[in-house]
Amino acid sequence: MNVWAAPRGQRAVMRREGGIMERKRINSSRIRSAGYDPKAQVLEIEFSDGRITSYRGVSPEVHRQFTNAPSPVSFFEDKIAENYPETRVR
Repeated sequence: MNVWAAPRGQRAVMRREGGIMERKRINSSRIRSAGYDPKAQVLEIEFSDGRITSYRGVSPEVHRQFTNAPSPVSFFEDKIAENYPETRVR
């Protein structure tokens, strides 16, 4: 997986499908960063342990709610983890 330069506080990561997804830092003890591709409706989450998982079919509204949630981990566990198909990226 290649990591390229991105704006401060963000990481641009080469995805397996060949595109680039920028991930923004998440202020959480368990989630390090998250990226979103609105065209493909794919949410990619990097956990604090280095694991990266993508979730398909996530609407722009759910992504917006996740990034603005007071507790991103709680939102993730309640609204994303059990409701969307996941694929381990790394």
